[in-house]
Amino acid sequence: MYLMISTYLAPLDQVDEARTAHLEFVDGLERAGVLVCAGRQNPPTGGILLLDVDSAARAHKLLADDPYVRQGLAEYAATGWQP
Repeated sequence: MYLMISTYLAPLDQVDEARTAHLEFVDGLERAGVLVCAGRQNPPTGGILLLDVDSAARAHKLLADDPYVRQGLAEYAATGWQP
C-alpha cells in the first residue's frame, strides 16, 4: 500500500474550484478497488490517499489523471506503508 500525500501548489480558492472534479476522480479510484481511504489535511495544505497498489510507480501513474495534478494545483509524494 502507498500513502499518497499531496501538497497544494496554488491558493486554496483555486484548488477548491477543481475540488468537485477531484472528488469525482477519487470516487473512480474507489470504484476501481484501489482506494482504501482519502481525505484533506487539516489545515488544508493538501490531502492523503491510501492506495492498495504494489509500487510507487503504479500509484503515481494512477494519480497522473487527477484534476489537481493535470491543472498544476497539487503534487503527490509516495510513502510505502504496511498496516
